Amino acid sequence: MDLETKLSAARTKLILDKPFLGALVLRLPMVAADPRWCKTTATDARTFYYNADYMDALTLDQTQFALAHEALHCALSHFARRQHRDRHRWDVACDLAINPLLVEEGLTPVQDALLLDEYKGMTAEEIYPCLDEAESMQPHDDHVYDHDSGDQGGKAGSGGDKGEGGGGKATHEDRDDKGGGGKPKPRQQDGQGGAPRPEPLSHEERERLSVQWRQRMAGAAQQALQAGKMGGALARLIDHLLQPQLPWRMLLARYMTATARDDYNYSRPSRREGDAIFPSLRSSEIDIVVALDTSGSVNDKEMGEFLAEIDAIKGQVRARVTLHACDAQLADDGPWSFEPWEEFKLPRAFTGGGGTSFLPVFDWLEREGRRPDLLVYFTDADGAFPKQEPTFPVIWLVKGKGRVPWGQRIQLN
Repeated sequence: MDLETKLSAARTKLILDKPFLGALVLRLPMVAADPRWCKTTATDARTFYYNADYMDALTLDQTQFALAHEALHCALSHFARRQHRDRHRWDVACDLAINPLLVEEGLTPVQDALLLDEYKGMTAEEIYPCLDEAESMQPHDDHVYDHDSGDQGGKAGSGGDKGEGGGGKATHEDRDDKGGGGKPKPRQQDGQGGAPRPEPLSHEERERLSVQWRQRMAGAAQQALQAGKMGGALARLIDHLLQPQLPWRMLLARYMTATARDDYNYSRPSRREGDAIFPSLRSSEIDIVVALDTSGSVNDKEMGEFLAEIDAIKGQVRARVTLHACDAQLADDGPWSFEPWEEFKLPRAFTGGGGTSFLPVFDWLEREGRRPDLLVYFTDADGAFPKQEPTFPVIWLVKGKGRVPWGQRIQLN
């Protein structure tokens, strides 16, 4: 099978067997790259570049993996999510996030693909701080959408940067070969042949492509769901990424403020105030219950940050707060109560328990005959939920990708 036929066959097989991945791969034109800079495969979020000799040596199954790998980099907007992070370490984290997803989908990894079980199910942002030894790891591909080592604190160094010309930007001659359309075009045969290394994306291109790929990902996911071929870890990740990404502090403040019972008082004023009766705004104290999941998934530092945010908001809305700590059962020395003028903080350190159940908090409220104005639960959402939704509003502030059966879910970013 010649290379062109193999690439077409791999793409067609993905469309039929893995329609989500296949739809994304279709969005990337396939271009043979100059082997002097592209040693394996690469993407700039617009095009799939490949080294013809490298692709020729892959099996059909490995070719599917190579195509899907670059398409996922684009769909997950890895080119726009690095921010201040070190480039090489970020590239490693992105590959460690993508490759287990593709293996779980039944694809055969290429040689040297980064796969570590301890990072399975984690996003690149979650993996990044764990990579103390990132220097010893290399992505198998080249991420050419990013800046070189001197810009934004990044390092040159993805899989394709090892060879000649790997770390540099395109030369003046290369830029002229691109033409005016913005998409790289194959270079005319000049000894080596293939497309030149593309320029890194500008800020405006990143923003535009990020929106574009997000729309493509949503469309591809919908097609795959309709075909009944979308599930597992990939489905959970896509669902998580397509949720609104407003800062959790803003959302929490919005819901707590909306809960405050503000009403107008039309009682007759004193005679000294005049004959007219004008409404005056009167706020009453609200009752908030806060529950902390102490099963070990949330550490003391994160709990402290969460409680500090509640403390900053509760003074503005005049809230009396009752705090519960719970893993599989309520803390023996709880609950703790805080008046609006008291600092809301951790009463003590909590050690991780053996499991998670949300039932004890709701059972306690029922026993006490309490119907709070708002319950805020800080958790990873991995536990037993009450079957019946309560009659009071519940906010789940969730660390991770766990789902909740009811209530308002806010992602802890």
